[in-house]
Amino acid sequence: MIERQLLTRDITDSRVVSAMERVPRDRFVPPDQRQWAYEDRPLPIGYRQTISQPYIVAYMTQALQVAPDAKVLEVGTGSGYQAAVLAELAATVYSIEIVPELAERARDTLAELGYRNVEVRQGDGYAGWPEQAPFDAIMVTAAPDHVPQPLIDQLAVGGRLIIPVGQDRQTLTIFTRTEDGIEKEATLPVLFVPMTGEAERR
Repeated sequence: MIERQLLTRDITDSRVVSAMERVPRDRFVPPDQRQWAYEDRPLPIGYRQTISQPYIVAYMTQALQVAPDAKVLEVGTGSGYQAAVLAELAATVYSIEIVPELAERARDTLAELGYRNVEVRQGDGYAGWPEQAPFDAIMVTAAPDHVPQPLIDQLAVGGRLIIPVGQDRQTLTIFTRTEDGIEKEATLPVLFVPMTGEAERR
């Protein structure tokens, strides 16, 4: 996975590569999907949700430029795999999952693997996690058709938000908070599951 899917492409951050090496992806997929765990494609994890392909996980993680002392917010815990990768890099990770069963499963898997710097909350991530803000990095792993303003508001100065935005066609977009405001950069075309909950009502 590392050699064929990451190093041959544009994943150059050695900390991200090491994190991807350390996290056992097969532990985060259902048993009937484990034979495909290290292939470069998304896999179903139940409840109409997926685990992202390894390249996209690495790409989004690298784009956030996570420092060792960073406080990170993830919206869309899913399997917990992305949270584990972030936990290898950051001081603390706060992750929100709207599907109760997935939140519980991810929490259990992360605990079994010894990740003590991840806190998983069940709920709607549209409003972020205001009592823990500001965040040095925010990652959203489901696609709204607009960027939730609370997530922008919860970025620290110098912080970066990466989010897939759009309906049928989505663009992975990076927002950076500077002293003067917010900078925006559109990157890859992607396909994520839709963001549910409050995002659908706005």
